[in-house]
Amino acid sequence: MRLLTLAAAAVLFIPALTAATLQAQTPQPTPETGNEPHWDYLGKYGPLNWGKLDPAWRACSKGKEQSPIDIRHAHLNKALQPIKFHYMAGPVTIVNNGHTIQVNVQPGSYILAGGVRYDLVQFHFHHPSEEAVKGKLSDMVVHFVHRSADGKLAVIAVLLNEDRGDPNAVLATLWNHLPTAAGQTEKITDLIDPGGLLPPDHGYWTYMGSLTTPPCTEGVHWFVFEQSMSISRAQLRTFAELYRINSRPLQDPHGRKIEANE
Repeated sequence: MRLLTLAAAAVLFIPALTAATLQAQTPQPTPETGNEPHWDYLGKYGPLNWGKLDPAWRACSKGKEQSPIDIRHAHLNKALQPIKFHYMAGPVTIVNNGHTIQVNVQPGSYILAGGVRYDLVQFHFHHPSEEAVKGKLSDMVVHFVHRSADGKLAVIAVLLNEDRGDPNAVLATLWNHLPTAAGQTEKITDLIDPGGLLPPDHGYWTYMGSLTTPPCTEGVHWFVFEQSMSISRAQLRTFAELYRINSRPLQDPHGRKIEANE
């Protein structure tokens, strides 16, 4: 489940992303749309070559603050404030964008991190996890993508691991509406609470990084939760049947500071 070759790649800091780019932290167009160069997670269009596929993606190969990274040697900073969540349940749109399963939420949900409000835009999944903790990958990860009023991004990563217990209730509803073909979209009228994918303990590691897909924009504030969430074997297999590998290899930290709030 954790077969993966961890490679290094990685600076263009783009202060404010367009709404279209933000709506897909994993860009939406499939190869057939013609809206962007084709990219993939394997082969000649894979992560090692992203920076060569488009001049606008130069950060993917030249950046010095790229994500994901291996979380290790974190420094405790007791001055870091807890993240305050204000997530609301509501209808969502679930999209198979050719690179992942992405859930677009309605406006209203937000977090307060470091005194700054970041509005939740979407969340999506990677298999296996992109982040590692002391060299170990998890079975999956969910990334919650947020944007502040001035266009800055904050991403919360929650690691997901297979467990023999009950299925995750939020995933159970989402997977019942799972679009299986690239480009398919499903509207879910059931009330989906993104908070159902958050662990009880909100302790986190934090560092400055980038988007993990082209254009690999830097200046993204990352929060990786220390406590993981459990999913069932069936839920893991359902996603893996669609995306056997859709995670970027670990990037060189280039001496970046990783802090923990507890």
